[in-house]
Amino acid sequence: MSRGTCPRVSSRESLWILSLVVLAVEVAVLEAYSCHEVRTAFQLRQVGPPHRVPETPGTDVDLLVCKHQGPSCCTRKMEESYQSAVRRETLHNIQSYSYELEHLITSHADAFQDMFQYLLSFSQGHLSSLLEGTYSSLSRQALPQVNQLFSSLSLYLRGINVSVEATVHQYFNNIFPLVYTRLINPGIESSTMVGSEMGDCLRMIRQDVKPFGPHPAIMAEELVGALGAGRQLGLALEEGLKVINATGHVVLTKECVKGLLKMVYCSHCRGLTLIKPCVGYCLNVMRGCLASVSELDQTWRRYSSLLEQLTHAMAGHHSLELALLGVRGHVDEALLYAQLHGPLITATVDKVCGLSTGEPTGLQPTGPEVTTPPVILSSPFPSVAPSQPLSEHWLGQLAHLKSSFPLKPSKNNKHSLRTLSREFLMLLQRYKSFFAALPEMLCEGDNVVDDSMCWSGDGVVESYTGKVVGNGLYAQRQNPEVKVRTMDPTLTEVKEQLEHFVQETHERFPRLGEIEAWEELGSGETEEGSTADCDDEDGCQASGDGQERYLHKEVFSEGKSTGRHPGHDIDSKPPSVKVIGSPSSASWATLWSLALLFAGPCLQWILF
Repeated sequence: MSRGTCPRVSSRESLWILSLVVLAVEVAVLEAYSCHEVRTAFQLRQVGPPHRVPETPGTDVDLLVCKHQGPSCCTRKMEESYQSAVRRETLHNIQSYSYELEHLITSHADAFQDMFQYLLSFSQGHLSSLLEGTYSSLSRQALPQVNQLFSSLSLYLRGINVSVEATVHQYFNNIFPLVYTRLINPGIESSTMVGSEMGDCLRMIRQDVKPFGPHPAIMAEELVGALGAGRQLGLALEEGLKVINATGHVVLTKECVKGLLKMVYCSHCRGLTLIKPCVGYCLNVMRGCLASVSELDQTWRRYSSLLEQLTHAMAGHHSLELALLGVRGHVDEALLYAQLHGPLITATVDKVCGLSTGEPTGLQPTGPEVTTPPVILSSPFPSVAPSQPLSEHWLGQLAHLKSSFPLKPSKNNKHSLRTLSREFLMLLQRYKSFFAALPEMLCEGDNVVDDSMCWSGDGVVESYTGKVVGNGLYAQRQNPEVKVRTMDPTLTEVKEQLEHFVQETHERFPRLGEIEAWEELGSGETEEGSTADCDDEDGCQASGDGQERYLHKEVFSEGKSTGRHPGHDIDSKPPSVKVIGSPSSASWATLWSLALLFAGPCLQWILF
């Protein structure tokens, strides 16, 4: 049997083979500890320039937060970049959630103001048409006063410090010389009267003489009550925006940033770029960082309740619409009252202002003429006397109007104030606990892992074993991840301002809490704003008494007697006079106005 032979290897060849084996092992080791994935994540998340990431892990690294035993892919400059990135990302996430709430408030604040301006414009046109059609003799000179009246009301609803009561009385002061010279005594030269000292005298004595009876005071009271809720709602929405803006720019403390860095990026230093934080660990970090924000929770809940109460007060019984649409009826009744009491007004003005007018000349009516019976006064002029109710003849002629105009809007009308308010309240319910839920929202979805194998800040674990603390400053004393010392001074100031606004609003409107929510009303209303037993097509409407109750029962002002009751003993009987103007009452004018208001959006819906 022969023996096999093998080639002989020289010592030099053996050295080359050994060198190749060592090199292959070193390459394998370097590939196993490469920082390539860390650099990729560093670049994709725009943390900083990729050249800051080393090619291979280092062992002698001077890190402040992401310290651990073993090689690390992080450097001191990378750690600084990670801190800036995690601060920026956290603020961006907070602002993303805050933006939804901010958009809810800003969009509805603009929508409410647009609706207010629409109602003001409609009511102004309604009053102007009354003056042009029925009181054409004074309409041209009176229209600038109408513009001034509604301009002031518009400023008031926008939050400007304007007195509604003073605005209403100023309007009647300014039109009194026109009424005196064009309706009561049309024979007087009005061109010399209105701009002269006599015109100034008439304006000065109007509130003492009371030529328009109780109607200016009633009109002012209704507008103050209904418009007050709308104005305060606008101011409240502005206060809410201040809180949201402060939250979106909250200052993250150094302790917070260190906790965020440890939670989000320290795992990258070990090459673990895909591991997610544990849910409990994330909650502790976020609740510690947002402890000052969570302190806003109770104040925000009270603020949300205030928004609901103001919205119900403004749109619950169509209060704001009826108050604005009732302006035409009040002005009409005021002019009617002045004509009915023309002789006594003339006698009083003659005594106070020294104008001798003699007997009133014959009137030249420009609208429907009604010969009224003698006016019954409860007390001698110039004290306020009640206006006479309409005769049965006129009530019979106007009775057909009652069944023609339903009080509630059409189901197809999506542009009513009530519909807008319902939408706002439904969306507001989602954000009542926004500031308490914000840490949980930041620890949802793909940001965390609720199952096994998650990052705990020190390593990969099956589950987080630390104690999960609650919200608020007090609870953070036991937070194992973030140390919280004091509340953010900016948020403290914002919180105090919001608390002061809520308290001031309740003090200003003490009966605000008495108003009933729509769902608790006994009218059987559904979400569409209609009644359960009656559709628009059935011609359903509220009774006259109910409408008057809605007009005068306001939550912001005490009810006052309007003096509308049957006549008393006769002290004096002025002669019968002819009346220029509509004999209808404010309630019928309001029905007309409301029908026209709802008809406009309905026609838009049908045509477009």
